[in-house]
Amino acid sequence: MSTSRLEAFSDGVLAVIITIMVLELHIPEEHTWSALTHHVGVGFVTYLLSFVYVGIYWSNHHHMFQLVEHADGAVLWANLHLLFWLSLFPFTTAWLDESKVAEAPTVLYGINLLAAAVAYFTLQLVIFRTAGGQRLREALGGDWKGKLSPVLYLLGIGLAFVEPWLGLVPFVVVALIWLVPDRRVERYLASQP
Repeated sequence: MSTSRLEAFSDGVLAVIITIMVLELHIPEEHTWSALTHHVGVGFVTYLLSFVYVGIYWSNHHHMFQLVEHADGAVLWANLHLLFWLSLFPFTTAWLDESKVAEAPTVLYGINLLAAAVAYFTLQLVIFRTAGGQRLREALGGDWKGKLSPVLYLLGIGLAFVEPWLGLVPFVVVALIWLVPDRRVERYLASQP
């Protein structure tokens, strides 16, 4: 089957995830700058980080499916697996904010990031097995970002047990690594006749 419905559904889920996350930002009762930073400061930082992650997944998902022409049942379920972990971002982000970056919420946020990365990798592996999967495999090459990210997530989870704010540093580093546009798929498509 065509991937158009899978892509449209995924886009819709990601839009809802972002909407839920922004609704968790609370309006301060006072109309001052200090009230804004005190009331929304950590919440905005955690929202921004999660928004960037959702944007990264949306962008990479979009690029990946430019190379995939057909989706079988395994691809659909692997995609749902990814969407499940991404749909937990509003919860883990809100808990991280409400706790002012306490140990358990930071660890759970890192586990959520790690699980989403594993789910995305699983989706790639399932696509590799499909008829058009070779194109994606060729386009991605060694995928050093995909291999480095889980290591940094594990580092962040470990650091969160020492100091929760320190645990966020590797999570931010991964976001910054992926924020640089990944041109592998675009280069691959441009090189094809």
